[in-house]
Amino acid sequence: MNREAERRRQQALVQRLMVRGAQALPDGLRPHRLPRGLAAYEANAAGAAERALAGTYPTVKAMLGTEPFGRLAQVLWAAHPPLRGDLSTWGGDLPGFLAADRSLAEWPYLADCARLDAAVARCAGAADAAPDPATLARLGEADADRLHLDLAPGVSVVDSAFPVVTLWHAHRAAGLPDRLPLARAALAEGRSEHALVWRAGWRPEVSLVDGPAVQFTSALLAGASLGEALHGAGPAFVFEPWLVAAVRDGWLLQVRIAA
Repeated sequence: MNREAERRRQQALVQRLMVRGAQALPDGLRPHRLPRGLAAYEANAAGAAERALAGTYPTVKAMLGTEPFGRLAQVLWAAHPPLRGDLSTWGGDLPGFLAADRSLAEWPYLADCARLDAAVARCAGAADAAPDPATLARLGEADADRLHLDLAPGVSVVDSAFPVVTLWHAHRAAGLPDRLPLARAALAEGRSEHALVWRAGWRPEVSLVDGPAVQFTSALLAGASLGEALHGAGPAFVFEPWLVAAVRDGWLLQVRIAA
């Protein structure tokens, strides 16, 4: 079979698989073999769905266990099938799916843990960018309303009514023995936590921050000026420790002066 004929055959097969009511069979595919082929496709798709979802949501998988997580992947696949051939882009609907599932009411923190996992995955795949420390001098050169602090790609914040940072760290492979009791205690206390996600070299990091720092960082990420972000964060926010950490850990790229 030449290349063009194979291309047409594959297109027809995809149509048969994905388009409801499409009946045309590709050339060279025998009708009696189609059900078996579709069954194999569905089995492979289920495995691929679980692997793709586990790559983005390792904390959720660790909390649920392998078999329940596999079933979750299949249910999500049926409810929100992939729209692209690259499965690494699939699974973004999971946090909302978990939040809306009443059967998971006993584990209300799962959706926020999924949000944090997704933020970590985005951070891991974000573009590289080098900080420009020399621009820090601009902090004393202009009014705060004209200054903008650009954060590194992949930096984000996740605020939660649950101890998502403690849960995330507890379910890292190296942290299981000693941190799981801390996570259980945090859940029992009803502790709320806010996460800052950033990257140290190639490794995403999750840090615990307070509410005013979340408000301040969120404002910067939304494009607010330094003055606007400070005003929104309120008097409880202290800028200097935030700035020291941002410069030390490399997630403040530069300071700009708006025209």
